[in-house]
Amino acid sequence: MTSTRTSPDTLAHAPTRAEICVVACAEAWRGDGEVLAATAGTVPALGARLARLTFSPDLLLTDGEALLLATPEDPESVEGWLPYRKHLSLAARGKRHMMMGASQLDRYGNQNISCIGDWARPERQLLGSRGAPSNTVNHPVSYWVPRHSTRVFVERVDVVSGVGHDRAVEAGPAATRFHGLRRVVTDLAVFDFAAPRHRMRLASVHPGVTVEQVRERTGFPLETTGEVPLTREPTPAELRLIREVLDPHGARDREVRA
Repeated sequence: MTSTRTSPDTLAHAPTRAEICVVACAEAWRGDGEVLAATAGTVPALGARLARLTFSPDLLLTDGEALLLATPEDPESVEGWLPYRKHLSLAARGKRHMMMGASQLDRYGNQNISCIGDWARPERQLLGSRGAPSNTVNHPVSYWVPRHSTRVFVERVDVVSGVGHDRAVEAGPAATRFHGLRRVVTDLAVFDFAAPRHRMRLASVHPGVTVEQVRERTGFPLETTGEVPLTREPTPAELRLIREVLDPHGARDREVRA
């Protein structure tokens, strides 16, 4: 059981950029109900566990491989085994919301994790597309980018691994039926896909970041609607959970340095 006693020092310091990113990632699963929260990266994993402990109590959590976690407080506690065939069954039925990484993203949410440069003679070989194509046409997907830069946010991705809105429309109903890109969280800002034709829109900037800074580090025209709000900060209860329960050793600060 999670202790509700808070050390006097826990809330003495303002939220860090990493802690704001944890909450921004957690918000991706708000309202999802009973789905499997799959993550790539420390900050999204903390976000999923925070969401389960607060506003999304029905989320299912995994260790990132084949085990279901019994409790968000302890990633070593195991509730059960999730065989690969059952994991894929959940994904195929839309009962998973994954937050993936991206080496490149364009304004429609096309993602590249395969290679940089020409497919025939790439400059860099990356992970390969893995499950990205099927993820993006079968269940909700969000993205986490720990270092926002023009190298990631590009006019056109070199290879389409995860399917963006424009490519899904081109492919037809088989691709659009369950296609659902939710949000993109970076170390600077949060994006959604609420601009016309489902283009990426700047939904909020993190405290201490300006819209112009985001614009300078984005390789395509930035879509905005009116005044861009600030990303919400953790509540005192959320901050205590992050600092005392979920990540007492500060792994989040090694992924987001600000």
